[in-house]
Amino acid sequence: MHANPVSRNAERVRTALGQWPPTAWLIGGEEAAASHTARQGLLAALMIMVGSWGVGWLAMTPQSLLALNPLLLPLRTTTAGVVVCTVLLVLGALLLLRSWLRLSQRVGSWSPRATPVMHRTLFMWAAPLMFSLPIFSRDVYSYLAQGRVLHAGLNPYEDGVSELPGWFMEGADGLWAESPSPYGPLFLVLAQIIWFVSGGVPEIAILLFRCLSLIGMALMLYCIPRLARAFGSEPSWALWLCLLNPMTLLVFVAAAHNDSLMIGLMLAGTLAALRRRRLLGVLLLVAAIAVKPIALVVLPFILLLPLKDTASLWRRAREWALGGAVAVVLLVAGGAALGIGLGWVSAALGAGAAVLQAAPVGLLGIGIGALVEVLSGVDAALVTQAVYTLARVVAGVVVATLLLRRSVGNPVLWAAYGLTVVVLTSSIIQPWYLLWLLPFFAVVHVYRGRALVLVTTIITVMVLLSMVGQLSVAQWIDAAVINGIAISVVSVYLIYVVFLDPNTTEFFDMRRRSQRWNAELGWKRLRELTPPRRSWAAEDIYDKDSR
Repeated sequence: MHANPVSRNAERVRTALGQWPPTAWLIGGEEAAASHTARQGLLAALMIMVGSWGVGWLAMTPQSLLALNPLLLPLRTTTAGVVVCTVLLVLGALLLLRSWLRLSQRVGSWSPRATPVMHRTLFMWAAPLMFSLPIFSRDVYSYLAQGRVLHAGLNPYEDGVSELPGWFMEGADGLWAESPSPYGPLFLVLAQIIWFVSGGVPEIAILLFRCLSLIGMALMLYCIPRLARAFGSEPSWALWLCLLNPMTLLVFVAAAHNDSLMIGLMLAGTLAALRRRRLLGVLLLVAAIAVKPIALVVLPFILLLPLKDTASLWRRAREWALGGAVAVVLLVAGGAALGIGLGWVSAALGAGAAVLQAAPVGLLGIGIGALVEVLSGVDAALVTQAVYTLARVVAGVVVATLLLRRSVGNPVLWAAYGLTVVVLTSSIIQPWYLLWLLPFFAVVHVYRGRALVLVTTIITVMVLLSMVGQLSVAQWIDAAVINGIAISVVSVYLIYVVFLDPNTTEFFDMRRRSQRWNAELGWKRLRELTPPRRSWAAEDIYDKDSR
């Protein structure tokens, strides 16, 4: 525990409040009592819910049930209401972050007894967010608009949402006005159904999209512990890292992102393949690709899971040929049935072109393009696109090398490596891309030291930056002042959590070396641990799964 005057005074205040009946239910308790931390996270989720009512994204269509709600108007149209909601939202996000960190300490030890605690806590923290306005991102309104485009008989891979009247009032971001949909045909069909069922009422549509996201989270809740037991990781730790972190809750529940459904389907396909149910595994993985095409990166790795031995390149090629043929047939047939063909493939490759290319590769491409234009007069845009294409080629070569090596490691872990390479070489990296990677690492190993500190820090930074940068403020209210208040609150609390809080500073300590743990070999340094081959090809996989 990091001792300093601030931390010592904070500990005294915590002890005093923990003994005072009105606050004892929330603060204090034994260090191994996770219930207090779970209740703190519930309070944080309630703060986020109320805060979102004032500064969350709200569609202003005539069909909206809340646009002119007399209870919400004071929160959204007055400076005092917006300031209060901003502070509640930011403080709630910070408290949720701290509760997540503290939960890993107060749960005691990672063991089967901790898994039900993770389940209960997830339900407690997620429930209030179901009733929040969209925060962190407003892509859910773009989902609805693209469903409307498909419902109108247009092709979302050729026609932007601006083809239909009233799209901006429906809440869709202007960045996607002329951009093709980056989502797969299955998700667009689901979006079309939601548009039809909701009658265009945005609040009903948001709840339905959240239900889709909850299906994805339910699949993750089912698959992650079973995969972790099979591969020798710790189920309760994997649940804590993948499902209870604040980014997951804010992106999957509050923002209703379709990434949840994609990840859930990928993990369900992985579990089916591990149980040697080849066809079911392929069907689930194809469904994931049809939600977001990035899942295609995972497919060739997971197709290897049913094999007892991957030493033979012929056996690998056979699995790729059979699984790939099924996937191609299903995806082509689905596109033909919708009348959109394979337009989603090219749309996915160019997805996000309207978004600022803020990733390292994106910034590098922009910089090289500008430099070449100054030196030679060649159009900067052409050079920039060439850099992006080269990055994609590099990612493809790395993934192919992983797949074709003579000695193949754990396919799930190697799928994580391949997906990580693809993300890092992308010209755009959104905060929630990290959530694609976490389950594939967490079900194979438990991590600690600098590796976990890096993940914790990224989640912390991304959550807080998004909270500050994604506030919906009426045009007559000074947005600069509101953002300044949010940044001030974030800065003060962040300094406390990272440097002064006696309980959370260790989560940001980069001095501890990175290690990963597996049941077969225990704790090892990252370079020393080779995943045991029998951990994923064992004959007793059903016995391991039933424990």
